Amino acid sequence: MSQTLTLIRGLPGSGKSTLARSMGCAHFEADMYFINAQGDYCYDVSLIGDAHEWCYKQVETSLINGDSVVVSNTFVCRWEIQPYYTLARKYALEFQVVECSGNYGSIHGVDQTTMKKMKKRWQQWPKERL
Repeated sequence: MSQTLTLIRGLPGSGKSTLARSMGCAHFEADMYFINAQGDYCYDVSLIGDAHEWCYKQVETSLINGDSVVVSNTFVCRWEIQPYYTLARKYALEFQVVECSGNYGSIHGVDQTTMKKMKKRWQQWPKERL
């Protein structure tokens, strides 16, 4: 079986994390950065850049170690997907993007105003890149 890098994208509450956990490979998401030692989620918007950098580094380390990896983030815009696509090409990996569109409710309490803004900014990832 070939090594893969899979991105799962979708709005908050669409089922990304649940799907990622079911895939049986290393799983990372930026939200993991905000989980403290007691297991509580402590989001801080000022650290979102650090969270995404941490996520990317975890993914690359796992790929270098030979693991297949799934990343579940919102990936609203193409520029957010591109670094992972480039990483997959760098290591000659099978790359896929999966979109979740469920509506299970945001476990992190993302408000409807933010959700509407994210929907408005949503960009399709070209299928020919898969």
